[in-house]
Amino acid sequence: MTSPEQDHDELVRQITARAAQIQVRIANCTDRDVKILCVSKGHDLAVKAAAFAAGFTDLGENYAQELLAGAAVLGAEAAVLGAEASGSVSSPRWHFIGGLQSNKVRSLAGIVSLWQSVDRLSLAREIAARAPGAQVLVQLDLAGISGRSGVAPSHAAELVRNCLDMGLDVRGLMGVGVPGPPEESRSGFRSLAALADELALPERSMGMSNDLEVAVSEGSTMVRVGSSLLGPRMSRHPDSAG
Repeated sequence: MTSPEQDHDELVRQITARAAQIQVRIANCTDRDVKILCVSKGHDLAVKAAAFAAGFTDLGENYAQELLAGAAVLGAEAAVLGAEASGSVSSPRWHFIGGLQSNKVRSLAGIVSLWQSVDRLSLAREIAARAPGAQVLVQLDLAGISGRSGVAPSHAAELVRNCLDMGLDVRGLMGVGVPGPPEESRSGFRSLAALADELALPERSMGMSNDLEVAVSEGSTMVRVGSSLLGPRMSRHPDSAG
């Protein structure tokens, strides 16, 4: 039987090896610097801590309760398990990447570093009220599928302007590719990148494990990678954003 320390070290080794493979996939597409956001949703705290120790100081979550639970524990654990690997960063920076109800913002304010799924005015207003000056991404609906999060691309510029007027720091745009073969997401990713250029927004969070090559080739600055980096999830949630 292995010790908890040995299990932790093995998880770190596995994540580091998978990260190297993902970096190769990115390097085969571009020589630009593309950030890998580690999507830790659905993984237990030991896996999240190992990801942080492996150098992933930014973790992405889809569910408020899961993010809060991780933040409550990892702030302390990361100082022990990950401080050496991640330098002066003593706890993860959390990204919220899933569909978000406005009534969840209060509990997440002060914990979330980047709100990636701002897709409507009411949500933007709540974030601006609870976390003034917060960094956000406006999420576009690239698929046009009922029930999916995201603002229609034709209304995105207006939402960006409204967010800026509220004092939010709009860093860029986020989008989830369409279901199916990766190539089918190319036109949506291209449109997102073009709109980001038009609005002078630097960040383009697009691309996940299965379609990151298409996303990177169309200008992604951040890919959201989950299971291919951390292994199978313990809980099964719809893979809506990473």
